[in-house]
This record gives sequence, C-alpha cells and structure tokens, in this order.
Amino acid sequence: MELDNNNHSVFLLYYHLVLVVKYRKEVIDNNISEYLKDHFVRLMEPKGIKLEEWNQDGDHVHVLFRSVPNVDLSKTINNYKSVSSRLVKRDFPHIKKSLWKEMFWSRSYCLLTSGGAPVETIRKYIETQGMK
Repeated sequence: MELDNNNHSVFLLYYHLVLVVKYRKEVIDNNISEYLKDHFVRLMEPKGIKLEEWNQDGDHVHVLFRSVPNVDLSKTINNYKSVSSRLVKRDFPHIKKSLWKEMFWSRSYCLLTSGGAPVETIRKYIETQGMK
C-alpha cells in the first residue's frame, strides 16, 4: 500500500461518494456520465482530489476518490454539484424536461470513508498497543 504525503503529513484518504439525481429521475446515460466524470476531474484535481473509479446507474453515480487532508469535502462536493448541474443542463437541454425544477442533483449525498484496513482491524491494533 502506497501512502500519499505532503510537506507535513503522510496519509491515505479514500472516499466513496454517491450522488443522486433529483427525484431519482433516470437521466444519466453513458454520455452524460462521461461528461460528469470529466468535470469531476477538471474541478477536483486542482484541489488535491484524484479520481480512482467512476460508475453510474440511471439515477445516481458512484465515485471513488483520494483526497488530501486539508480539503473541506462538504464545500468541495457541493461546489461540484452546483457547477456540474448548471453545465449538464446547459449542454444536455433534454434533461430539463425530465426534472421538475432547476436542480439536477438531490440536495443530499452519501460520503463514506474507505481506508486501507477494516475498522475492526484498526480497533484491535489500538487495543493491543503498549502490551508485551
């Protein structure tokens, strides 16, 4: 397992993000998914976020990404949702007909940490520290 680092820390921060289309409308096809993915990379890489895996279903996307520790993920994700919503509606105008209002994404999202070891393994490691 290779760790990431910056000037003052070593880290391995993987996240699993699920973004859902407003009203669970099934409007994401392969073209729209690639478009959203390209904008994710363009908007996130300058902030230190690296896309690892991307896949979609008709009404949501799954994203696996790595991040640096000094990123405010909630602001960054909400910024991506705002920008990508505006752009996808502009460049794929047929989507507007499927949505009731102006929003593309649901207000909520799911963000899960996904590290190198299961939580139970880490818990047992910490519990055994200081024992001979």
